[in-house]
Amino acid sequence: MLKTLPWFGVIAAFAFGQSLPTHVVMTSQQDRQRAMDQLKITLFPSGPGAYLASTYDENTANPYPNLPDPLTFNDGSKVKTAAQWRKRRAEIVELFDREIYGRRPKNIPKVAWTVVSTTEDKAGGVPVITKQLIGRVDNSSYPALNVTILATLSTPKNATSPVPVVLMFGNGGRAPEGVPTTTPCTLPGAAPQGRGAGGPPAAALAGRGAPPANPNAPPSAQEQIAMRGWGYASVTTASIQADNGQGLTCGIIGLVNKGQPRSLDDWGVLSAWGWGMSKVLDYLETDKAVDARKVAVQGHSRDGKAALVALAYDERFLTGFISSSGQSGAKLHRRKYGEAIENIAATNEYHWMAGNYLKYAGRWDTLPVDSHELVALVAPRPVFLSTGNGPELNPDGTVRLMEAGDPRFQAGRGPIGQQAANINDAWVDPKGTFLAGVGAGPVYRLLGKKDLGTTEFPKIETAIVAGDIGFRQHSSGHTPGPNWPVFLDFAARYFEPGRAAIAPSIELGLQAEGFL
Repeated sequence: MLKTLPWFGVIAAFAFGQSLPTHVVMTSQQDRQRAMDQLKITLFPSGPGAYLASTYDENTANPYPNLPDPLTFNDGSKVKTAAQWRKRRAEIVELFDREIYGRRPKNIPKVAWTVVSTTEDKAGGVPVITKQLIGRVDNSSYPALNVTILATLSTPKNATSPVPVVLMFGNGGRAPEGVPTTTPCTLPGAAPQGRGAGGPPAAALAGRGAPPANPNAPPSAQEQIAMRGWGYASVTTASIQADNGQGLTCGIIGLVNKGQPRSLDDWGVLSAWGWGMSKVLDYLETDKAVDARKVAVQGHSRDGKAALVALAYDERFLTGFISSSGQSGAKLHRRKYGEAIENIAATNEYHWMAGNYLKYAGRWDTLPVDSHELVALVAPRPVFLSTGNGPELNPDGTVRLMEAGDPRFQAGRGPIGQQAANINDAWVDPKGTFLAGVGAGPVYRLLGKKDLGTTEFPKIETAIVAGDIGFRQHSSGHTPGPNWPVFLDFAARYFEPGRAAIAPSIELGLQAEGFL
């Protein structure tokens, strides 16, 4: 049942002297139930358990092996030329808009960017200038909600010309005193929910193999980027849109909807975050320190999903590092391995997607598109797909199970005799991610670019980077770290053709840590 909270309505209707809709705030459970009612869904099939060995059985991983053809028009005719691809691309975008990620409204308010501070520091020994950016979204249509995008930009101080930039999701800094921050959708007496509200991401809590902090670690991503003479930028996702269903009537989605719940084909959080990346690119195009023709996007896990959406939808981005994006990212939706649509349809993740996406839980084969076509939307631009290791295996290739007395055992994850000893990064389905790259290959070839060059899943630690689609599965867990130098080499071919692949000082540090 929809729940309207009049305390927000008072702010919306009277504080600004306008007649505006009463702001609706629902819990995630209420909002999800509302979408289920509209779709006439009473119950979802159970999703696979992340820690059960049975979730990672390659023998049963392809119940629907026939993927939609990215080069077949909706009317059944074939795409034969690059010019025809533009029309087919529009068809695919429409399907993703309506059924998967939701439509971005045509009336999204403008963003006004301000540099509120400039500081100097060093990254990897390189002097850098960091700008704190504030993107104020015009809220004149609904003043009860503020949206203030937080981002930072760091560029080498001694650069003599505009530099390429890698744009990441992460810490976008802080708003200065007096600048309104993005309005949270908070129930009376309750603490703010979701990422950016004082707690770690759900993935961090899940213990999926991310390594602990290491004081002797190789250079950070930012240091590696700066040591190449490039810049890096970061944007805070929560400043764009909260990572929970309760927040859907706040943030940029709520502002455009004037505080009302979504329609079934309205955009979800992943698309909103991708839009936020595009708005940061708008700023980068105005900064004389940046070569805005050479901007890469990067995201890991749920941020990797959003980074892929940003890259696919905004053709101004040159390339992207899509790390461990999993289901609703680069992983094939139809693969029965790791996370499935039923998991995304759960109360803690459904908000990433359009409401219409929920109807495909238990009906994977009826999806009109799949993730290989999302990767294909990036073409002819280069893209690098990254994952970590699969589950720990026995010598015979079966998934190793937990043994009695294992201190990591948690009863809520299933019987100990059925739990995998270590899933590493298997939840994101490394092979399903690779196969999405394979499936995008025909589009790249049509446009005169190189595909992966193989349809055979490579051995772990093998970098497939000779073409314009790159892939590498590293041997660590749920982390992008080991693949950063590989991606930066991949990007350098497009940022700086002809330059040496990797800076010697970076190479020495990475070799010392066993990454090279």
